Amino acid sequence: MNPIRIKDKQFAVSIPEADILKEVDRVAAEINRDLAGKNPLFLSVLNGSFMFTADLMKRIAIPCEVSFVKLASYQGVTSTGKVKEVIGINEDLTDRTIVIVEDIVDTGQTMQRLLETLGTRRPREIHIATLLLKPDKLKVDLDIEYVAMRIPNDFIVGYGLDYDGLGRNYKDIYTVVND
Repeated sequence: MNPIRIKDKQFAVSIPEADILKEVDRVAAEINRDLAGKNPLFLSVLNGSFMFTADLMKRIAIPCEVSFVKLASYQGVTSTGKVKEVIGINEDLTDRTIVIVEDIVDTGQTMQRLLETLGTRRPREIHIATLLLKPDKLKVDLDIEYVAMRIPNDFIVGYGLDYDGLGRNYKDIYTVVND
């Protein structure tokens, strides 16, 4: 597991793929148990959650649907704090069980904006599944039922997460080791 360089930063493996998939298995089992008989709509937040969504959906054994939304709040390595909806939701969410699938929740502002947007479409219930949670960075109170892993407030890439568009393709998660 060699370090990688992306642009001006060096990264080292912090979470190997096997550890990620073990936690994805656990989250999928919890969702299968909790949402049996509800035919949930999984709403994957692009771009970062595409790998988590793909691996999670392979493990979901209940009837369900999947769709995608694209929101943006990052520029480089920091959150801008402003959320811009890029691709909207085309499905009728009225009286549906929704599971938002996110790659990472740090400040929670992006998730709060998405919850507000979805709430106007009258879903029955909304659940949140995130691969990663940075609890020390949360600025809003969120009920995140399905958390694969809690991590420190480090900048990471890999497994769908990027640094200026690069690094999403790595199967492991890497943490920056120098700035």
